[in-house]
Amino acid sequence: MNLYGVLKFLHVLLAIAAVGTNVTYGVWISRAARDSRYLAFTLKGIKILDDRVTNPAYGLLLLTGLAMLHFGGHSWTTPWLLVSLILYAVMVVLALRGYTPSLRRQIAVLEAGGPDSPEYRALAASATRLGVALSIIVVAIVFLMVTKPTLWG
Repeated sequence: MNLYGVLKFLHVLLAIAAVGTNVTYGVWISRAARDSRYLAFTLKGIKILDDRVTNPAYGLLLLTGLAMLHFGGHSWTTPWLLVSLILYAVMVVLALRGYTPSLRRQIAVLEAGGPDSPEYRALAASATRLGVALSIIVVAIVFLMVTKPTLWG
């Protein structure tokens, strides 16, 4: 196995870890929403997963992807790759400036005012919308990475 093969293996493994962990967030939140006693524990658990598994995996995905770009002979201007990188940048901005601070604030407001407070409900709704938008972006990136479609010309 050559270096490119090792990088590709790591890249796929990191994608499984990042996307797979993200997929669980909605399941955990919907379960905890049924019994608010578990909501703070669930949100704190998601925050730990986000900080220690998901976000580092997404960061390493970029590094392994760029290394594969260098060693694999692909061009930055390959349409599926360029669109994927743009979507990745959008995802990072939405996650770091939107979802992560929102989750942090959601935990604080939940602990201060409870799950029925208007501020918590607004934050939860916002986090849900951000989560859906991020999920759509991630699915689009995975689609482009797997299928490598000819997007134009």
